[in-house]
Amino acid sequence: MLKSKPILTIRDLTVEFDTEDGVVHAVTDVSYDLHPGEVLGVVGESGSGKSVSMLSMLGLIRVPPGRIVNGEAIFKSEDLLKLSPDRLREIRGGSIAMIFQDPMTALNPVLTIGDQISEAIKAHNPGTNGNAARKRTIELLEIVGVPAAERRVDQFPHEFSGGMRQRAMIAMAIANDPSVLVADEPTTALDVTIQAQIVEVLKTAQRETQAAIVLITHDLGLIAELADRVVVMYAGRVVELGDVFSIFNSPRHPYTVGLLNSLARLDTDKEWLEPIPGQPPSLITPPPGCAFHPRCAQSQGRTICRTDVPELRAFGESGDHQSACHFAEELESARVRVGAVS
Repeated sequence: MLKSKPILTIRDLTVEFDTEDGVVHAVTDVSYDLHPGEVLGVVGESGSGKSVSMLSMLGLIRVPPGRIVNGEAIFKSEDLLKLSPDRLREIRGGSIAMIFQDPMTALNPVLTIGDQISEAIKAHNPGTNGNAARKRTIELLEIVGVPAAERRVDQFPHEFSGGMRQRAMIAMAIANDPSVLVADEPTTALDVTIQAQIVEVLKTAQRETQAAIVLITHDLGLIAELADRVVVMYAGRVVELGDVFSIFNSPRHPYTVGLLNSLARLDTDKEWLEPIPGQPPSLITPPPGCAFHPRCAQSQGRTICRTDVPELRAFGESGDHQSACHFAEELESARVRVGAVS
């Protein structure tokens, strides 16, 4: 059980977007804590609200059409959702840094890699001169494994491969020794070999900064490799939360069981993967009750699943493992073993 005081506390966060078709309920009543030095994995299918919860916290959603309806995000005693734009800019990129999913669109194509990292350094350390910023930039590129950093610091993003651009993004993120790193699908656009290298770079980044990491991904293998705790999201809500061992070995929500059963595994003789039937619900007109019930074999058509939204409930003596399922106790026998987690 985690004893330290959370460095970031999100409570009852609700975010909506106005569209031509209606209001999209992107995030609804999301709550979780991030503790110093831990890696918190946030997983779920596309559209589950993983990224929106972090982007809205950092003031990175467009308003309008987006709006934060409710909630708070307490970072070191300050509510990020109530800060002035100037104060939020001081924190964003300094104390809290983000590694974006696509470095080619996140990096400026007309500025060199070195100029962009140096700009991030000088923005949060105004007294830093050009030579000192350049020296620090080269050091950062070396830390994240960019070869010949003294030469490549003057190259443009298009001269870097996808993996090298992601390394440059990580270098920029750790430039100011942040307390929190938000990594949004950091390996999605990369091939398997480069993904493994980026995982090692993320481990290096955490060692260098001692930062807590929020790892947003749909890659459960990456979660098993890096995360300490896991938040599982579905249809804009948190449906399960717990340490990585409990989530992988004793999931207490049918959606989590479905995600794990759909993994390609080397320790079974299954010839076919087991996909989750159906499609995620519309967030404009979500189904009543539990949003997962139309796809859920556990529901078995029971009325409560169709009428009542389940609340997160704690399991075990510590209370660290929580599930939003009316019949979570029935899943105790539906254990899923993943050899990477021990």
